[in-house]
Amino acid sequence: AFRTTMESFNKIPEHQKGEFVRHIEDQQMKDSLLMYNHLVESCFDKCVMVGWGGNFTSKQLAEEESKCVSQCSEKFMKLTQRV
Repeated sequence: AFRTTMESFNKIPEHQKGEFVRHIEDQQMKDSLLMYNHLVESCFDKCVMVGWGGNFTSKQLAEEESKCVSQCSEKFMKLTQRV
């Protein structure tokens, strides 16, 4: 697959390669931001809103919430590394 990709890249005219690379970098940034946003939203909903009753009486996370968020984010990162 890598060889095919590089062969395809080498067929792009020189004056368009820079634009192509910028497009790929932009797409990677968007994908990273989407993944980060999904992580934050998922773990917040699971650990803060639902898991512990959504108690917003403190600016700090409760110990249970903090542990849950750590476990949730670690699990999410392991899952996305496999994909």
